[in-house]
Amino acid sequence: MAATPQNPAASAPRRKVSRHRGEGQWAAGHFTPLNGNEQFKKDDDGLNVRTRIETIYSKRGFDSIDPNDLRGRMRWWGLYTQRKPGIDGGKTAVLEPEELDDKYFMLRVRIDGGRLTTEQLRVIGEISQEFARGTADLTDRQNVQYHWIRIEDVPEIWNRLEAVGLSTTEACGDTPRVIIGSPVAGIAEDEIIDGSPAIDAIHSRYIGTKEFSNLPRKFKTAISGSPLLDVAHEINDIAFVGVEHPEHGPGFDLWVGGGLSTNPKIGVRLGAWVPLDEVPDVWAGVIGIFRDYGYRRLRTRARLKFLVADWGAEKFRQILETEYLHRALVDGPAPAEPVERWRDHVGVHRQRDGRFYVGFAPRVGRVDGATLSKIADLAEAHGSGRVRTTVEQKMIVLDVEEGQVDSLVEALEALDLTARPSPFRRGTMACTGIEYCKLAIVETKARGASLIDELERRIPEFDEPITININGCPNACARIQVADIGLKGQLVLDGNGEQVEGFQVHLGGALGLEAGFGRKVRGLKVTSQELPDYVERVLKRFQDQREDGERFAAWAARADEEALS
Repeated sequence: MAATPQNPAASAPRRKVSRHRGEGQWAAGHFTPLNGNEQFKKDDDGLNVRTRIETIYSKRGFDSIDPNDLRGRMRWWGLYTQRKPGIDGGKTAVLEPEELDDKYFMLRVRIDGGRLTTEQLRVIGEISQEFARGTADLTDRQNVQYHWIRIEDVPEIWNRLEAVGLSTTEACGDTPRVIIGSPVAGIAEDEIIDGSPAIDAIHSRYIGTKEFSNLPRKFKTAISGSPLLDVAHEINDIAFVGVEHPEHGPGFDLWVGGGLSTNPKIGVRLGAWVPLDEVPDVWAGVIGIFRDYGYRRLRTRARLKFLVADWGAEKFRQILETEYLHRALVDGPAPAEPVERWRDHVGVHRQRDGRFYVGFAPRVGRVDGATLSKIADLAEAHGSGRVRTTVEQKMIVLDVEEGQVDSLVEALEALDLTARPSPFRRGTMACTGIEYCKLAIVETKARGASLIDELERRIPEFDEPITININGCPNACARIQVADIGLKGQLVLDGNGEQVEGFQVHLGGALGLEAGFGRKVRGLKVTSQELPDYVERVLKRFQDQREDGERFAAWAARADEEALS
């Protein structure tokens, strides 16, 4: 048939008709691997790589490691290759993985609930000094991260960690990551319910087992009974938040589908109240949904937040109840808004037993092995041998007698670990950055530390709670979208038109009180060198323009763009 104006399709090329492949959901019958990650997980479970590390790679060295183990399965045991020194941020997205890889590793120690004994902390410090060139960063998920780890030393590190009850099992990878918990669980005077038994039960039943060792992507868990909402529950895949049910008493409100990165989403409440003893089963149900219904075709859509956004809370709860729990959940109340602005437990606080806990602030989570060993000594001398890490890159010494508090605070100050930090020291976080991370574009840790010093010098009278989160790339490991001032690393042009390290600015994000994402002002970017000037300028405008009792986030939401520039 000839083409005519009435029949233009007659001359058009025929389109190839292809069957929709779905989203790679196992529950829908889509088992065929749809990307390289799914293929290597199908070929061999990530947990199995430990045997090869112990028997082959640690004996034959870095060059013997299979690429799918090196950049894939080794994450199941907390190992990432670190960035080769000297590669600038402009090459991050250009070079191949093998060009970015150094022959050393970042190794993440898993610390569920942030709970450590001084014996464990001392071992972490000793490993740092012996095997990691002194490195030992505190993360915003209560872990400790080493750098400069050689593959030859990994089995011995595991032996030492496991001898004191620690591990790196599923600290990374497409697995259930560390379970974060209130660092003052079981001791805080105002606690609604202690979630520690649930953390322990989940860990003992499920972590390191094949049941959930092949997920579409990582799965992040938070459990806290603190009224301070101290575990950033809004941005976890699953969160159990302490509430008081009017009929059933203390338990947990269930949240799912939170997460940040390049597509940030605040988690949603399912409206369900969960008693303490049912938390592990409900957790298994939710992660089971993620394993079976999660999107595996595209890595960029493989987090639980995308499934929750597509299904909605009502359908998600219905699937959870009917297909996984086989019973209905009890309806329950939402958590109350926290009455305090800081949620990091820094400072001196009374415990329910009359003793005190002391929270202190390193600079942007950067410590070292020698310092950790000294903290262990101080905790033993002044407390009971228990310490905690927090989700704000801070630490806490527990069980301090009243007469020992001042001595401990002074001893911590001597280590530059203050329990009385400025708002800038207290509220500034930074991710690993270009120093070690292969995804990073800019430097972060040193930049954050110097920013703290500059702001303390320039605005010593500033006394409002303020969070300044610095990230080396768009992936938001330092939670930039939910900070008062969030700084996303990228290359920008300076006044001479030269490409230099800098940041896109997010303003007015928050968790807890009116949780939401920060505002981006069109074209607002600052170079790293300009950063102290910019932050000083914005904070002084906030001081001048704020209304009585107004938080920075509320001011940033209403301020005009000129005030934010």
